[in-house]
Amino acid sequence: MNKTERMKELIALLTEAGKAYYQEDREIMSNYEYDKLYDELVQLEKDTGITLAGSPTVEVGYEALDELPKEAHESPMLSLDKTKDREALRDFIGDQKALLSWKLDGLTIVLTYHNGTLQKAVTRGNGVVGEVITNNARVFQNIPLQIAHKKELVLRGEAIITYSDFEKINAQIEDADARYKNPRNLCSGSVRQLNNEITARRNVKFIAFSLVRAEGVDFENSAKNQFEWLAGQGFDVVEYRLVTRDTLDEAMDYFAGQVEKNDFPSDGLVALYDDIAYGKSLGSTAKFPRNACAFKWKDETRETVLKEIEWSPSRTGLINPVAIFEPVELEGTTVSRASVHNISILKELELGIGDHILVYKANMIIPQIAENLTKSGNLEIPSICPVCRKEARVIQTNEVESLYCMNPDCQAKKIKSFTLFVSRDAMNIDGLSEATLEKFILKGFIRDFGDIFEISRYREEIVGMEGFGEKSYENLIASIERARHTTLPRLLYSLGIANIGLANAKIICRQFDYDLEQMIQADPEEISAIEGIGPVIAGTFTEYFAKEDNVKRLRHLLSHLDIEEVKREENQSLEGNQFVITGSVEHFENRAKLKEYIEERGGKVTGSVTKKTDFLINNDTQSSSSKNKKAKELGIPILSEEDFLQMAGE
Repeated sequence: MNKTERMKELIALLTEAGKAYYQEDREIMSNYEYDKLYDELVQLEKDTGITLAGSPTVEVGYEALDELPKEAHESPMLSLDKTKDREALRDFIGDQKALLSWKLDGLTIVLTYHNGTLQKAVTRGNGVVGEVITNNARVFQNIPLQIAHKKELVLRGEAIITYSDFEKINAQIEDADARYKNPRNLCSGSVRQLNNEITARRNVKFIAFSLVRAEGVDFENSAKNQFEWLAGQGFDVVEYRLVTRDTLDEAMDYFAGQVEKNDFPSDGLVALYDDIAYGKSLGSTAKFPRNACAFKWKDETRETVLKEIEWSPSRTGLINPVAIFEPVELEGTTVSRASVHNISILKELELGIGDHILVYKANMIIPQIAENLTKSGNLEIPSICPVCRKEARVIQTNEVESLYCMNPDCQAKKIKSFTLFVSRDAMNIDGLSEATLEKFILKGFIRDFGDIFEISRYREEIVGMEGFGEKSYENLIASIERARHTTLPRLLYSLGIANIGLANAKIICRQFDYDLEQMIQADPEEISAIEGIGPVIAGTFTEYFAKEDNVKRLRHLLSHLDIEEVKREENQSLEGNQFVITGSVEHFENRAKLKEYIEERGGKVTGSVTKKTDFLINNDTQSSSSKNKKAKELGIPILSEEDFLQMAGE
């Protein structure tokens, strides 16, 4: 076992022991053994010059942002040309050697290291401009925070979430509509969180697949040497095989057999020329680089018969069509249903009951309809909601037709809305699962959110319900009592206003100085003028409060709540100034606390230096960091904390 692998093993052992001791009040190893392993890890980090993410030798600070800064890539990140034909891939390889590796299905990230330290992480974005997610990358499970190489290093890789972690996270989400569709969607949302404490809980991993630049290192013109060098710096590198056109079949057969056993999502393979100079000499087309080619798995399809369309309502009123068909075996499992997503797709497929359809698993995971062989088109779109039996209507938005229940009091809407209301990030009420809420709604115990806080009126009925009892009831009441004290952003989020997440709720609350009445009366222009809040969010926000019934229900709810008061700092000396913070801090616990300090005094903090920046805060005012260089180019003052505190009037 090499030193890096031993470090990973030690981190896993020490992390498990620490969690057991500090969070679960139990010991799985003695203090002597823990200290011995800890000292071994410290020594290995010194020997290798590598510090891996998650190491107990470093303390990671969490930081919340208002928005993710955008940044242009130094060169466009092109997509790969694709083929599903093995012979076409063989022709691509030709007389060259190539590295054949997994085509990972996550989110592509570019990492930059300076002086051995992770300096920057940027998403692929649209290939030209990405989002800066450095704070989040620092809490990925396996990214090295320190490496032995002290000159500049730029590399690319894929952020992924394993199938097993995906299933664990989804299992914790009671609302079926709120669950993630696949690991890639979960990964994308996790990587782009504004609060990296959430990212840290998602177990995101980074798998390196390309070295862009490593200053001062000679790789002897071999991509294979680059991969081996990256592994030596502590990176997890994508699994690969060095192949020629003659050995391609053996390698592809291996990958084809392994893909079903993998715990990570992959939608194919990538062939990359080992000869770096040869690959570069080929240049690129307008769309694709010529040094690599992707191989997409041929989807396994099965013919079956459409039995019915199940119409599934959600809390937003959207009624999703789900195809139910004769069960077939696909990718080793039996499937009998697939989402059709919306009315437009339903019409495009010309679906009808009894049609012969081809089904497959997208990325070998999600059942989909590939083709309708008979296209009878005899399907009737319902005009009533399957739950409340009131009007359902097809509505077109951005050229996509979808079916909606028009009844604001539909029970399906209520159940899903209440599930969001009691969730952890909203009012955080334990003991009210979706199944329990459904029972309470059907029995008439709760009709709006405020009724939850009056549930004690039905004590006898609840205690006598199946699955309940005296203890369960008491626990529920205690949880409801705790929920009475909450914050305004949590309250806003809990209302279930379309497009309003907790992060957006916080931004809106800060803009209106936590004055709910001002928010209720705000017009779309006022909301959309808030940086980070666009016209779509402004529209749904103001539409919600324009409805008299919604405001009436909110008043009822507020009568039961104690909203935490946010005291506005009288000293607003930083109002109108925009700051960027970089480097370590001394007077504050962490950069998040400094950010909070600035915002309390009317200032604003962003992640990157631009023409709009007024001051850069960096205790190392003379450093040659990219932010310092940018500030000097734009004539932006660089302040130490001492300078900043004097300016703030402290």
